Amino acid sequence: MLRGFLWALAASVACAPNGRAPGEVGPEPPGQPSGPAVEVWLTTADGSKLLSRESDAHFDSGPAPSITTIAVDEGATYQAIVGFGAAITDAAAWLLQNRMTPAQREALLQELFGRNPGIGLSFTRLTMGASDFSLRQYSYDDLPAGQTDPTLAHFSIDPNRADVLPVVRRALAINPQLKIMASPWSPPGWMKTSGSLIQGTLLPEAYGPLAEYFGRYIEAYGGEGVPIYAITVQNEPHYEPSDYPGMRLAPPARARFVGGYLGPLLASRGIRTLILDWDHNWDEYTSPLQVLADSVAPRYIAGIAWHCYGGDVSAQTLVHDAHPEKDAYFTECSGGEWAANFADNLKWFVRTLVIGSTRGWAKGVLLWNLALDEQHGPHTGGCGNCRGVVTINSASGAVSRNVEYYALAHASRFARPGAHRIASTSGIEGLESVAFRNADDGSKALIVVNTAAQPRSFAVRWAGQAFVYTVPAGAVVTFSWKS
Repeated sequence: MLRGFLWALAASVACAPNGRAPGEVGPEPPGQPSGPAVEVWLTTADGSKLLSRESDAHFDSGPAPSITTIAVDEGATYQAIVGFGAAITDAAAWLLQNRMTPAQREALLQELFGRNPGIGLSFTRLTMGASDFSLRQYSYDDLPAGQTDPTLAHFSIDPNRADVLPVVRRALAINPQLKIMASPWSPPGWMKTSGSLIQGTLLPEAYGPLAEYFGRYIEAYGGEGVPIYAITVQNEPHYEPSDYPGMRLAPPARARFVGGYLGPLLASRGIRTLILDWDHNWDEYTSPLQVLADSVAPRYIAGIAWHCYGGDVSAQTLVHDAHPEKDAYFTECSGGEWAANFADNLKWFVRTLVIGSTRGWAKGVLLWNLALDEQHGPHTGGCGNCRGVVTINSASGAVSRNVEYYALAHASRFARPGAHRIASTSGIEGLESVAFRNADDGSKALIVVNTAAQPRSFAVRWAGQAFVYTVPAGAVVTFSWKS
């Protein structure tokens, strides 16, 4: 690589790209683009190119091309972006800590959370206690059947000390801009009607202890150097799985809990962690609307969290339009062996989540497991064929990058934390797009997916300049440029 770099450097010194000798002053030769260079990064449907750096395009201030045009308008700005990423589940953290050498682990974390050449993931999700992707079922205050602990005298985050906390702390050290949210699959069983981590709903007398449970978790993690940016009240509150932790929590119960207990407790302690409602699918969007119709709870709710497993991404916009003061976050979607085709997955993840969800006001986009092994685990109950963003071989520690990795990378590497979504034309002739302007240097990123079965030629127009590009069928391209 070094030899190739030096050769390219020598070639650029010998002859400048405009045909003049280095340092020579004069007008541009006829036909040379006059605008900024544009980096082009391409992933094709057949996987032959995977986040491949292609030849630069160049803006030109000549006449507007008479073809399909994606117009990028910095004058229309929308939500600020927190980031893109995936959940550091117990399974992912355990694999990183126990199935990789220290050198392998560091290389992968640098690749995932570092930037240039890493892909710059800057948003992640933790499970408050066990999910189906844990090695055992647990909460932070488990007791023998029939016992209770309303003062949380036995509360402890010790189950996370061996794997989750070291991985998250290292990710934060690599990317200090990393934002961390957390969601409970179940409170301790003694707080529930089922008396178990499995199924049930919250007992009336447990509202106060559960609020304290959240407060203790946030404070304990903060004491370990892991600030919790946001929490959701309950993962998938309309679902009671039969073989892993979960809890049903209807809209009136969530509103009562947030408005009467959790919100006031966090406020009284000066805890600035955001509270998000819902954390479930698009198809039941009336559930968060019911909570937001409460007379008290909305004052403590910063936004709504969404999953992909039912309904359509347009639900995010419906709720946003009804409550534009509340933010949106997309917090879970998993690929799996039920959908194994790379080309179909690439189109779906980019069109629906990277583009659709952010155009639907999401400040952050999270996939489910950051890493799983070749057997789709480890897991205890629940999904037996889910796919991680990366696969870690449990014998060798070798890493395979899955389609979800490339879908995320097309956004995470180029739209950094603090970037604002800006206007771009979308939904024309099979071309979906979203654009961002980074806050630190004003650079732009335009992500385009061609959902058609044929190549598409189009122009990108920005600031009175344009360039033309042809994107292969089913491919994703990210354009990045500075003004």
